Amino acid sequence: MTSPQTTLLDLRAPAAEIARLAADLTDDQLGGETPCQIRVHQLLAHVLGLSVAFADAAAKVDGPTTRTAPSPAALRLPDAWREQLPARLDALVTAWHQPEAWSGTAVAGGVEMPGAVLGLVANDELVLHGWDLAVATGQSFHVAPANLEAAWQLVSGTPDDPAARDGLFGPVVPVPADAPLLDRLLGGAGRDPHWPAG
Repeated sequence: MTSPQTTLLDLRAPAAEIARLAADLTDDQLGGETPCQIRVHQLLAHVLGLSVAFADAAAKVDGPTTRTAPSPAALRLPDAWREQLPARLDALVTAWHQPEAWSGTAVAGGVEMPGAVLGLVANDELVLHGWDLAVATGQSFHVAPANLEAAWQLVSGTPDDPAARDGLFGPVVPVPADAPLLDRLLGGAGRDPHWPAG
């Protein structure tokens, strides 16, 4: 996972997609359900938190922002989230634009791993949660091919084993082998591509 293609992965497109989707939300949509079994406001709070954690991971910060595992009980959306979210996403993109972010080891969510792998995890979080937010709020979803391929690289390389998927993905949802890559990514990450109809 340390190939030049990985180290040059730009997170700007999936981050911008989340910012776009969030900008069009109304307050009455914040209580809606999402495919990841939390409410929209909790999903937004999660993205706010992971943006800080992964930006600090890119900078090789070793402290509370990177050593603390995500907690559903802590998912509280601040009043200023509409201003904070795009700023934090921009900071995340900038942090992973630095070549040194992809080298050595780093920590996020209390898990230490190679920087190149953490960069893929950050991309995967943005792509998947962008889709979560889009379908939960009835909006269209767009993903850049390079980010989709990188997310698939991570998901398809993760065994369908609870120990390997804990904190990352749910159990694999079967998807036809000839389905679009986005559907295969979603199924591999434990999501029903046809949510909520499925």
